[in-house]
Amino acid sequence: MLWIVFSKPEKFKIFRKRTFDEIQTIGINSLPIVALMSVFIGGVIALQTASNMDNPILPDYTIGFITRSSTILELSPTIISLILAGKVGSNVASEIGTMRITEQIDALEIMGVNSLTYLVLPKIVAAVIFFPILITFSMTLGIVGGWISLIIADLSTTETYLIGIRYYFKTGDIVYALTKTVVFGFLIVSISSFYGYYSKGGSLDVGRSSTQAVVSSSIAILVANFLLTQMILL
Repeated sequence: MLWIVFSKPEKFKIFRKRTFDEIQTIGINSLPIVALMSVFIGGVIALQTASNMDNPILPDYTIGFITRSSTILELSPTIISLILAGKVGSNVASEIGTMRITEQIDALEIMGVNSLTYLVLPKIVAAVIFFPILITFSMTLGIVGGWISLIIADLSTTETYLIGIRYYFKTGDIVYALTKTVVFGFLIVSISSFYGYYSKGGSLDVGRSSTQAVVSSSIAILVANFLLTQMILL
């Protein structure tokens, strides 16, 4: 399937238009849920860290350091990608699955259009391009959410929190997180497209395909996360 998906688009103008449409659907429309989840999860991490700071040896800026590290290394790239697997994956699988059972894909092939390149490739390109932007957005809001929660609960000061954010910062952590994000985006869209493209039956079967796509994408993300961590960080 993939070698057909990545074949050269027949009309680049149409491919470009569809790619921008998919960026809107897959990426920009996901901004609200990403923002909401990132702020609250970042706040929870900061509060939990602050509530366990009983050891007097630990400096106060440890809260900011742990919040930053947790957000960049795992919260944003992995947890948000799992959430997007549910939102984006089900949407992709149901869209393509509906086109399959209503014979729209068959009509494209009768007209001589490469249906895989036309339908799937723009989605993959959009995910690979925009997922890193979403995750960078999530990282920022997660750290901001941690700061807001600490200020509201009066558990730390802005100066102390910022010291922790800057302490022992490594750009390699950002590269690691965004590398995982690109892989996760590819897995979500390609797996969901596979289940949607090969759907059979009626509307109930499209629903089953969407469920299978979400489950399979989530498992693939967890396995890929483990393998990438071993390869990049260790």
